[in-house]
Amino acid sequence: MVDLKISRDKIDQIDRQIVKLFEERMEVANEVAKYKIETGKPVLDKEREEAKLDTLGALSHSTFNERAVRELFSQIMSISRKYQYSVLPHKDIVTNFKKVEKLPVKEDTAVYYFGVSGSHTQQAMENFFGKEVKGISCVSFQGVMEAVEKGVADYGVLPIENSSTGGITANYDLLLNYKNSIVGEYVMRIDQCLLALPGTKLEEIKEVYSHPQGLAQCSEFMKKNSGIHGIECDSTAAAAKKVSEDKDKTQAAIGSRRAAEEYGLEILADGIQKEKNNCTRFIIIGRDEIYEEDSDKMALVIELPHKSGSLYRILSHFLYNDLNMTLIESRPIPGRNWEYRFFVDIEGNLDMPGVQNALRGIKEEAKHLRVLGNFKS
Repeated sequence: MVDLKISRDKIDQIDRQIVKLFEERMEVANEVAKYKIETGKPVLDKEREEAKLDTLGALSHSTFNERAVRELFSQIMSISRKYQYSVLPHKDIVTNFKKVEKLPVKEDTAVYYFGVSGSHTQQAMENFFGKEVKGISCVSFQGVMEAVEKGVADYGVLPIENSSTGGITANYDLLLNYKNSIVGEYVMRIDQCLLALPGTKLEEIKEVYSHPQGLAQCSEFMKKNSGIHGIECDSTAAAAKKVSEDKDKTQAAIGSRRAAEEYGLEILADGIQKEKNNCTRFIIIGRDEIYEEDSDKMALVIELPHKSGSLYRILSHFLYNDLNMTLIESRPIPGRNWEYRFFVDIEGNLDMPGVQNALRGIKEEAKHLRVLGNFKS
């Protein structure tokens, strides 16, 4: 029988040798970095790395070991590159974002928000900017984006994620179709209410109108009241407006208290969402690539090489630069079956060396990197 202690002692000896050799290798990597500084060569040499992985894999004596050796040395090379990114002087500009003390906002600042008057997005807009700005409702997410890009609006406000139903995928996709940047975010608790004409009783209601997110958030309430049929609307406020205008007591809407006040409706039930701590995150978009000096959160979109391990290698740039990732959302790339782009949020400011370092590494190794914004969380 094998003596476990003897085997473990052997592994400990081998591991110490591996650590010693790894540190020697990193010293040589430092020499390579100095050479690249002098010659201006890029850190990543894909052809050299692939050739070396083929050579090292061929030294192994089984199919499993060959794959393991390739994976091991792929990680070692990745670590070496991250070290070189940190010591190389950089003259390149990672982004074109300009730092400002605070977002420029005046009394005549025009802010487009999604939905009609009384929407949650309007409330988020007023909470973020104050009621002094010129708020303008827009019936579509795309309309808000276009107004900002064309300069008709100074800013736009859009919902991007809900704590119970997840990301609003349409807005993730729209971010890539326009040159706007994210300049702020606002998180607001969402209490959904059942709104109806004054004097309406719950048992009279047959149809409930709301945005798909509102209906999804209140699915349990709808199940308990099986005689009610949910119908999708462009927004929760549009649903409230419809009920107010139709004057039909068989109709109700799921929306906000603000919508009830706006359209003279009565609240038959409040807090009907299944998640009682229900919150929605709204993004503030602007035309210019600017960030406030105390910004502490970044939004990125990354497209990866279509090969094994690429996501891990890209995300490890955050690990090696001590950056905390707070969100990752995948979206399919149109026209490229089974390939995805990733929307990633991290904590940090563009002025931080670690952020600059991570972005340089990702920019060089990813197929595409775009910084969507740097803003205050």
